[in-house]
Amino acid sequence: MLTLSKNNFFTGQTSPLFNAETAPQVRTFHRQIDGYAPTPLAALPRLAELLGVKAILVKDESHRFGLNAFKVLGGSYALGKLLAEYLNVDIHEIDLKTVAAKLDKPMVFVTATAGNHGTGVAWAAREMGQKAVVYMPKGSSELSAERIRGLGAECVITDVNYDDTVRLASQQADHHGWMLVQDTAWEGYEKIPTWIAQGYMTMADEAIEQAGAMGQTPSHVILQAGVGSMAGGVLGYLADKLDPKTFTSIVVEPAEADCVFRSGTSANGEMVNVTGDLHTVMAGLACGEPSTVTWPILKDCSTFFASVDDSVTATGMRVLGNPLHGDPRVISGESGAVSLGLLYKVCRDGSQEALRQQLGLDAESVVMIFSTEGDTNPVRYRSIVWDAAL
Repeated sequence: MLTLSKNNFFTGQTSPLFNAETAPQVRTFHRQIDGYAPTPLAALPRLAELLGVKAILVKDESHRFGLNAFKVLGGSYALGKLLAEYLNVDIHEIDLKTVAAKLDKPMVFVTATAGNHGTGVAWAAREMGQKAVVYMPKGSSELSAERIRGLGAECVITDVNYDDTVRLASQQADHHGWMLVQDTAWEGYEKIPTWIAQGYMTMADEAIEQAGAMGQTPSHVILQAGVGSMAGGVLGYLADKLDPKTFTSIVVEPAEADCVFRSGTSANGEMVNVTGDLHTVMAGLACGEPSTVTWPILKDCSTFFASVDDSVTATGMRVLGNPLHGDPRVISGESGAVSLGLLYKVCRDGSQEALRQQLGLDAESVVMIFSTEGDTNPVRYRSIVWDAAL
């Protein structure tokens, strides 16, 4: 199943929060972290030829700080901003290795996560000499929880869905006096989610720089959304850097948790929440409530919204992991491969020709995709790629 809808609320209005002016400041912070290096932008010329487009460029976040996912960019920047605010200094004065010595005692950061965000917060807290408590929704992998615990954090798998787990984390923060570091935003809680989404602009800034070195500028960008934090941060930067009218942007979600899609196809463009278990193999995108911080930029600058079933990301995982001869291999997890899966389905499935034409995908198209995670759950990755299990 693949449902595509044009965004009738598009205005092209860029964001004062996510833009080409702020991104270099964010990237300067990330540059001073030990182990920082731009992740690869993989060009797939053989696949592009097969799909009838000029170029496919895949930002491979499996190489980010050895954590196999991009989320640490948002978590580390938010923690840096929080510590800078607490110490009343500029964030560029925050040295991860020495900041703990400036505090009387470690701060405790708490968050809810489907996996990668919690890993990023736990890693950043450890690097800064602070503490982290992480809550995961029911059905989360014990392997993912152990990965977070291995970074020194406390991790608890709850018996409620993602959005209710966010509420639990918020309650625990209030009860214990901890600092909530959540990428989901709501009325009254928007500053920290803004910092997290801004952290993701480093990924976009790198990608545009790398594409420019290849002599390429994207004509199409496909971004996956959970609450829309990554999609909003990246799209905001790209819209300001390139002009949103010069490229086609598609925001894609799992059909079981397509809150951004439903918001974008609502009668008046108001945010729409999705309830229930949100059962999808794309655990990192299993979010039912859009972020109030990033929904405005998605509403103003997305060209299309898409809702897909799990088979689409499974296809993306297999295509990226088993490339045509001459193309590099990209190991992309369930929440990372859905954008490539969407592109492949639209271009290779004859029944989707009308969608291909609607998207304007042709021999001159340069498609940029963000593979936001590698095989963060190797067992599940193999079960999907080897055994076709969903």
